[in-house]
Order: sequence, then structure tokens, then C-alpha cells
Amino acid sequence: MRMRSIAPMTIAKIGYIVMSIVFCAIGAVLIFLPEPSVLAFGRLIGISMIVFGVIKLIGYFSKDLYRLAFQFDLQFGIIIIVLGIAVVVKPEALINFMFTAFGIAIIADALFRLRIAVEAKRFGIRAWWLIVVSAALAAVLGIAVAFRPFESAKLLLSLLGAALIAQGILNLIVAIITVKIVKNQYPDVIDVLDEPLDGKNE
Repeated sequence: MRMRSIAPMTIAKIGYIVMSIVFCAIGAVLIFLPEPSVLAFGRLIGISMIVFGVIKLIGYFSKDLYRLAFQFDLQFGIIIIVLGIAVVVKPEALINFMFTAFGIAIIADALFRLRIAVEAKRFGIRAWWLIVVSAALAAVLGIAVAFRPFESAKLLLSLLGAALIAQGILNLIVAIITVKIVKNQYPDVIDVLDEPLDGKNE
């Protein structure tokens, strides 16, 4: 019986960590430099979303040991890729489009992460509560971003920056806590059954 390749899992986990740091960095720029070029910022964040969406898809199909972090990433990966393409194509419309779309995406992702936290607790993962705390914070900021409580563009961009940082931290915690890579992981039974046995199924 062949061992399952850990390459997709490794790529997904490292990609999650790297993109989480990227989103935190973008969030920090928005907070401390809230007047970036709309075109440059739109393309940067759009490309980041596309890359992260691809990483999510890789994670979904990687079949890691716990099957927690990536279980909803097929849908979210596709959504993030589509949103990223829209932002890259129409960066001039970023301000009007970005807040509602990002807010809703952050809220939805945070809610699914709460479900992951519950399942992580059942798995015996002691740090599951970190997912709950970070998901709750991300959800609150996502709600604020979606409803835009401020008129000031600077304050709104700073709020979006805080939400991106919270989302980056949430993804980082989920990746570190729930993605376990085992070098000698065997395929699932269903994977084995799908393969011909010594040519008998041919």
C-alpha cells in the first residue's frame, strides 16, 4: 500500500501561514498608512485573495489527518478567487465594493471556524479555545466592516485593516493548531478501494 504524499498538505499549511502573515501586513499598512493608492492596493489585495483561494483549494484536496482546517475550503476557495479577480479587474471600484464583500466573507469564515473549534475540542485539541476567541473577534470586526459605522474613509480603512489582521491571526491559529502532517499517513480505505488490486479489477 502506497503512503499518501504529504506535499499538498505541506503546501497548504505553509501557504496558510504565509498568506495569514501577508493579510496581517496589509492590515497594518491600512491602519498606519490609510491613504494608499487605490489601484496599487486593489491589485495587491486582489492577487493575495486569488493566491489564498488557490491555497484553500489545495488544502481541501490534501486530506490532512484531522480534516478540520480545510473542510469548508472548497466553497470559500472558489468565492475568494472570484472576489479577488473582481478586485483586480475593477480596483477603482474597490472602496464601494470591498467593505460589504469583505465583511460578509469574514463573518461567514469566522462562523465556520467556530464550528471547527467545536470539532477540534472533540478531537482533544487543547488550544481549541484560541480558535473561538480569534473567530469571535474576526466576526465582530467583520460585522463592523460590512455595516461601515464611520463616514471617514480613513477610519473605515483602518477598521478594514484591523479586520484583515484579525482574519490573518485566525487563519494562522487554525493552520498551526489543527493541521497535522504525518509523514507515514496511509490513504483512506475509499482511496484504496478505488485502485485496481494486482490487475484483478481490470
